[in-house]
Amino acid sequence: MTHVLWLGGAPGAGKSTVAERLARRHGLRRYHADTRTWAHRDRALAARDEAAVRFETLPPDERWARPVGELLAMSLHRERGPMVVDDVRALPPAPLTVAEGTTITPGVARALPGRAALWLLPTPELLEKRLAERELGPGPLALYRRLAQEIAEEVRESGAPFLSVDGSADTTEEVARLWAGPLAEGPHAGAADERRALLREANEAVVAQIAGYFGRPWADGEPGDREVAFSCECGDASCTARVTRAATGLPAAPLLAAGHRARPFTSGSGGLSPS
Repeated sequence: MTHVLWLGGAPGAGKSTVAERLARRHGLRRYHADTRTWAHRDRALAARDEAAVRFETLPPDERWARPVGELLAMSLHRERGPMVVDDVRALPPAPLTVAEGTTITPGVARALPGRAALWLLPTPELLEKRLAERELGPGPLALYRRLAQEIAEEVRESGAPFLSVDGSADTTEEVARLWAGPLAEGPHAGAADERRALLREANEAVVAQIAGYFGRPWADGEPGDREVAFSCECGDASCTARVTRAATGLPAAPLLAAGHRARPFTSGSGGLSPS
């Protein structure tokens, strides 16, 4: 298995930013495990997983008041690992995929060896700063702290490669330096329409994730109530712009930041297909 770069780590470590920037810069497919949360939960429910069932049946206020050990179990942190492996294994071999998320553990990378693997571990000070920025309630805050602890312990005990992140350096550039070889080897999406197809694929995964959340019987509202910062689909390798809009279906034309231009999507874009 050589078409994946695994990027794991604690919440707030900057995994999503690094993965998106490297994917856009090098023409890679991006697999963001968070966008599969509800699809994975549905798989666990179909298998009658006890923790998954409990998560769905508890009212949200009561759910988040449970002890942190129970919250960790209901997060399906371990159970989702094999589902991530299944997802990534099903992706096309080209271009190279950068797969990121807290559910990507050293065990996941061992189950499906890729081109490279790395875990981002924030210092305690940076972790607290990043979690404070999210304005989390007591339950999610306790869960994220426990996840950070669990991930750091597993990474260090397994001897997996990691990068300590304190916010003083550009994490994307540090990861790019460590992954210089596989990033240069590719394979990459070359043409602009191929790159835009990958960006659209990632944006559609976000739409599906929001729809999955609002499809829960206990969720209030609908996708149109939620504004999300989507990736600009201009296809420029240096672009880092975002487009904030309601999390409903995307327009047929490329989603563009102000002042950005792109040709319409074309068919037959290098064999790229939705994940």
